[in-house]
Amino acid sequence: MTRRNHLIVVARPPRLGRGKRRLAAEIGALAAWRFYRQALATVLRRLARDPRWVLWLAVTPDRAAGQRGWPIRTRRVGQGTGDLGRRMKRALGGCPPGPAVLVGSDIPGIRAGHIADAFRSLGRHDVVFGPAGDGGYWLVGVRRTAALPARMFDGVRWSTRHALCDTLASLPPGTKVGAVATLEDVDDADAYRRVWKGASREKA
Repeated sequence: MTRRNHLIVVARPPRLGRGKRRLAAEIGALAAWRFYRQALATVLRRLARDPRWVLWLAVTPDRAAGQRGWPIRTRRVGQGTGDLGRRMKRALGGCPPGPAVLVGSDIPGIRAGHIADAFRSLGRHDVVFGPAGDGGYWLVGVRRTAALPARMFDGVRWSTRHALCDTLASLPPGTKVGAVATLEDVDDADAYRRVWKGASREKA
């Protein structure tokens, strides 16, 4: 079977009152919804048509995979149940054969070149990460020449400064790990003003 590169974007439906709850608590539900709707559309527009990979949208809740309202038409699958680690592992392991890279949908700085760098890194490494400035990560990729590590993502303290370190600790000894550019996601009001509003002012 032909091996292709697979890019997975994890997302929620861009609907008012759904998702980005921490951000919504700080800047208001309407502003958080506007941000997420625009950010998701931007990420998908930049990444969906690139011939270097097949794009998948891994959505939650699962029923949203069959609903309307997504910014583009693309392959959609449900994330399934469990914590973030279980859902990410399921998405990474569920693609057809080939390297797989997973990213979030709230990363305004993401470009196709970042994804291409990640797939190139997987030519030399088993796992690749895109670190975030807060100690987490915006990208994780796996070469998938063998099964994913059984304990990958176990014990990770999500949404904390320990997320990347914990994930690295969950990998077996000897795993070859690479890294690509550091980018920021938007989870709180500080990042919203610095990353999203800052980018908007630069475009003006």
